[in-house]
Amino acid sequence: MTETPQPAAVIVLAAGQGTRMKSALPKILHPLGGKPMVGHALAAARELEPAQVAVVVRHERELVAEAVGQLDAGAILVDQDDIPGTGRAVQCALVALDAKAQAAVAAAGVADGEVVGDGVEGSVVVVAGDVPLLDGATLGQLLAAHHADGNAVTILTTEVADATGYGRIVREKDTGDVLQIVEHKDASPDQLEIHEINSSVYVFDAATLRRGLGGLDSRNAQGEVYLTDVVGFARAEGLHVRALLADDPMLVEGVNDRVALSVLGREMNRRIVEEWQRAGVTVQDPATTWIDVDVELAPDVTLLPNTQLKGATIVATGATIGPDTTLTDVEVGVGATVIRTHGSLAVIGEDASVGPFAYLRPGTNLGRKGKIGTFVETKNAEIGEGSKVPHLSYVGDATIGEHTNIGAASVTVNYDGVHKHRTVIGSHARTGADNMFVAPVTVGDGAYTAAGSVIRRDVPAGALGVTAGQQRNIDGWVARRRPGTAAADAAARTQRGVLGDQAQRQLAQQNAAGASVSPQAAADQAEPADQAPVAGAEKEGKTH
Repeated sequence: MTETPQPAAVIVLAAGQGTRMKSALPKILHPLGGKPMVGHALAAARELEPAQVAVVVRHERELVAEAVGQLDAGAILVDQDDIPGTGRAVQCALVALDAKAQAAVAAAGVADGEVVGDGVEGSVVVVAGDVPLLDGATLGQLLAAHHADGNAVTILTTEVADATGYGRIVREKDTGDVLQIVEHKDASPDQLEIHEINSSVYVFDAATLRRGLGGLDSRNAQGEVYLTDVVGFARAEGLHVRALLADDPMLVEGVNDRVALSVLGREMNRRIVEEWQRAGVTVQDPATTWIDVDVELAPDVTLLPNTQLKGATIVATGATIGPDTTLTDVEVGVGATVIRTHGSLAVIGEDASVGPFAYLRPGTNLGRKGKIGTFVETKNAEIGEGSKVPHLSYVGDATIGEHTNIGAASVTVNYDGVHKHRTVIGSHARTGADNMFVAPVTVGDGAYTAAGSVIRRDVPAGALGVTAGQQRNIDGWVARRRPGTAAADAAARTQRGVLGDQAQRQLAQQNAAGASVSPQAAADQAEPADQAPVAGAEKEGKTH
């Protein structure tokens, strides 16, 4: 079995506006599975290992060019002029590809009398930038069929129940060869009954494509230059034009509006989730689990409901993610647990635990068996092996050593209004609850800090950092400063109960000694000397 030749070029059509999207963002830049639509087309194209990839741009040219440059730096950008239509787009691309090929031949040296040539030779694949489920494997089958049959043009088609809006494939009855592709608005009533449609994915012989494009015009209902007219040209030359029928219509389904974008987004995610399940990943609720195309998961990973893994997230074996968790470009170590957490550009170590309700911002690096607990936010923070930030804290621009415990409600005060500063807390340290670490500051190995402290100066290794003063209680303050309040009433009831107990104990002691003392006298004797009588009350009738 001979190997299929690599194509001379793949042309990606990305010049359209996509008016039905009703968006300032070009249609092909709307994302699915963590990539713009054109990114999926470029990825499929690269799987064919073509000599060149060209992307035709026009609408919002700078935005599209920037995105293409980030997605595929080796792609050639080609500008389509004012003449509309897919035929014109491919013509512009082929002119650019031919010029590049001729320049390469000339640079290699041309002998006297030798002709540089027309340009690219071999097969040219054309794909639309808005067909996100099309993969390299399907393109490979199309390319293989093209070469095996010796075709001038090979078209990828599919059958749908409702073909409204699609170009129809008109086949020769005896051979099954393609006679023509008729756009919906140009189709006759009989042709409108055809259910086999054009996917706008082709393989052309470069020479046939070059000649065919040279004779195109815009005499049709749309006033556009149709690439499909090259099929009629090839037939007129007596060349083979055939089609490969894709059994799965979703592979060639295009996006025209946001409804289709949502439908294909769900379908792409369903396929991604199912692929990971077959690779050994437990997905408890596929309907609420979303995984981007570039995510990597190891066997025995468990994903719980409402989990979203985005970007280049990597999850190692035995880790459990979710429920209610979103991770973007996060690396999760073996056996780690991440619960109800939002994280981006962070690293979670082996057997570490995060959440619930944690927020990991970029630059967070949690060591092996470390813990970031409930209502904790971290940013640009190195947290060492076995160290814990259990709850209600902010750790930003900080380095924490190994096996250190950060008390609840602690904050690394990293920003002075102009610059960010770093807090360093050593290994085996114990910091108290409600601590403020005013950076730049260092707490040494094995050091402690007292609860409620504001640490502004370095704490040496093994020392105790304390900034709180001695507690002082001002008795009777509520009664004097907040009279008539619920707090004052509650305090008075408690005080009455305490004095009553004191009076009962004194009476019991005196009875045991044989003395006869009235209960009221005992209560009077128990009253503190500095407590003034209530205004307007006789001593015999006052209450405590």
